[in-house]
Amino acid sequence: MNKNLLFTLLIMVGLSYGLFAYFSTQDTNDVDAHASSFAWETDFEAAQAKAKATGKPMLLDFTGSDWCGWCIRLKKEVFSQAEFIDYAASAFVLVTVDFPRGKPQSEALQQQNDALAKKYGVSGFPTIILLSPDGALLAETGYLRGGAENYVAHLKELLENN
Repeated sequence: MNKNLLFTLLIMVGLSYGLFAYFSTQDTNDVDAHASSFAWETDFEAAQAKAKATGKPMLLDFTGSDWCGWCIRLKKEVFSQAEFIDYAASAFVLVTVDFPRGKPQSEALQQQNDALAKKYGVSGFPTIILLSPDGALLAETGYLRGGAENYVAHLKELLENN
């Protein structure tokens, strides 16, 4: 292979990679901006107080956010999508109960999350727990194929059956 052809191929690969990286981040910018309009709580007591004050049920996401493949997939396919965000922001108080392996957490947060996992019998991730505003267990679910629209319909069905 001559040097000009090799050089041209390397340039094309580099440009292709650069364009892919650029465009793969562009489609998530709108969703990220939309997602920042509401927040997931990490303090369970504060979330429970908010649920009682607003009359909204709580959605607890038991996750291994930095290592659990299905958790990462659920966040990408559902929790970061506009369909879920629009529904959840008005329907739930959202709580992340995280068990990361590489991200630091305070001792108090670790203890809270361990106690919640024990209380609700969570042994695998992701586990989604729906609680009434007063803390009564309504339903338990996990990852579900089909994207945000399908997941929202699933959550609505779970709430209707309780």
